[in-house]
Amino acid sequence: MTKDGFWDNLEQQRQVLKERAGLNDILERFERLSSELEDVAFLLELAVEENDEQELAEISRKLKGLEAEISAQEMEQMLGGPDDQLGAIVSINAGAGGTEAQDWAEMLLRMYLRWTEKRRFQSEIIDMQAGEEAGIKSVTFTASGRYAYGLLKAEKGIHRLVRISPFDASGRRHTSFAAVFVYPQVADDIVVDIKQSDLRIDTYRASGAGGQHVNKTSSAVRVTHIPTGIVVQCQNEKSQHRNRELAMKVLRARLYEREQQKRAEKLQQIHDSLEDIAWGSQIRSYVLQPYRLVKDHRTQVEKGNVDAVLDGDLDGFIEAYLLQPGAQKEQK
Repeated sequence: MTKDGFWDNLEQQRQVLKERAGLNDILERFERLSSELEDVAFLLELAVEENDEQELAEISRKLKGLEAEISAQEMEQMLGGPDDQLGAIVSINAGAGGTEAQDWAEMLLRMYLRWTEKRRFQSEIIDMQAGEEAGIKSVTFTASGRYAYGLLKAEKGIHRLVRISPFDASGRRHTSFAAVFVYPQVADDIVVDIKQSDLRIDTYRASGAGGQHVNKTSSAVRVTHIPTGIVVQCQNEKSQHRNRELAMKVLRARLYEREQQKRAEKLQQIHDSLEDIAWGSQIRSYVLQPYRLVKDHRTQVEKGNVDAVLDGDLDGFIEAYLLQPGAQKEQK
């Protein structure tokens, strides 16, 4: 920043100031946690000398909070990829199985929205296709916040549910699948060249609930990128202009992700992780019957509190995956 001409280049200013703010944030959190740990150590020494059980209980509570914060910082240090600090675009698609699979897709959506809420990320549903009877066929939402993509990329893959179906009158056990795809929200300063001639843009009436305006006007937008065949649609906003803006945002992210994968294949350093997403190659199983257990098949991490997991308690699975050898190379 002290170099001659630095303030003359607006683009350079934005990039450097953004990097500086990120580094300052890391340093400030480190210094705050270090100071709080020193304070707790001092209070612990006094409490032990005075045999103050009430103060010892309070110190224990503070230590648990500090441990959680330090663990979160440690996890962030595993996120060194060029896109890890970006927000995420998450798509969930129900597998074969009709209503049962569509209900499972909706359960996953709720799980991830609860997780983003706990992480204090901002989330927004930009497209949702409802099931005929219950659940959803597919949904796309954004999770905006520092390291949202770096964390959520660990969720990319097939998720399997085993339970007694509430939609089966005979009370039989069913196995359902849903696929989760995660893309980085492309930063505004990253240029993705999209020619207007390569796009086909269709408008149509939004389906499902949404009020008189949504159902009676052609506010929904479908954008097809002809060279790649990528199709993105958005219908959750009342404004056609807003739906188109969000659809283009998702298209930019998918084209950027596609280009990153192509470069990785040429270098033979990173495989295309979507290649592994196929029915039967699940990354995690959620078993509700005959026993209750959530197991990640990549790390062997298990949790018996299924309700907590479905309520957004995912950090243990994400952390174990990111900390295992080779995870970053596979997922960048």
